[in-house]
Amino acid sequence: MRVAVISDVHSNLPALEAVLDATERAGVDETWCLGDVVGYGAEPDACTALVAERCEVCLAGNHDLAVIGAIDIASFSGPAAAAVRWTRERIGADTAAWLAELEPTATREGIGLFHASPRDPVWEYVLSFEQAEAGLDAQEQRIGLIGHSHVALYFNRPHSSRHRADGGQAVDGDRFDLGSGEWLLNPGSAGQPRDGDPRAAWLELDTEAPSARFHRVEYDVATAAAAILAAGLPPALAARLGVGR
Repeated sequence: MRVAVISDVHSNLPALEAVLDATERAGVDETWCLGDVVGYGAEPDACTALVAERCEVCLAGNHDLAVIGAIDIASFSGPAAAAVRWTRERIGADTAAWLAELEPTATREGIGLFHASPRDPVWEYVLSFEQAEAGLDAQEQRIGLIGHSHVALYFNRPHSSRHRADGGQAVDGDRFDLGSGEWLLNPGSAGQPRDGDPRAAWLELDTEAPSARFHRVEYDVATAAAAILAAGLPPALAARLGVGR
């Protein structure tokens, strides 16, 4: 089965639409979302409705949980907390109800899905080899998919205690054979990339090969940023879209 994996949409409708158009052209069989559908951006209801319609599975991210009041926002940055409060005040009842049904982990086709990490599916950023090692130790599946960091990444550990995890940042077009070893893959962010590439990110997964290919998609950044400013959200959330940070 060919799967599109997306994460960290963050209420960025132009980016989400561009990614879903790309996945449709690619002819994928299913789309999996690793969470954080809302937060930061200005169109939470529209993004939630589109993800609910187009994704066969969706996880709860920390921003999704914060918006419905399931977790405290005391540890959020100022702009992130402001976006949560703004979203809480404006989302429709259908959006809130749908978000409340989500969980931060799932299993699909024998693959582990985690919003943040296998060890802590809500909060942990997997950015180092040490964190990747801990995640690979914690996951029951050979292949795991993670989001949360907004950085497209791959980590691999051969089936041997003599080897440590290797990996790094993935760029557009990178393809990996997943036929052996243990893997953690982060598709990057569809709605707010932080890896220096402002283009929306998604991962193409072939569960039968198995293999993975990273993709980036141009979208209308100016329109997404203008919507953030018009909504009265922190200007920094608009400015970062153009630089991918």
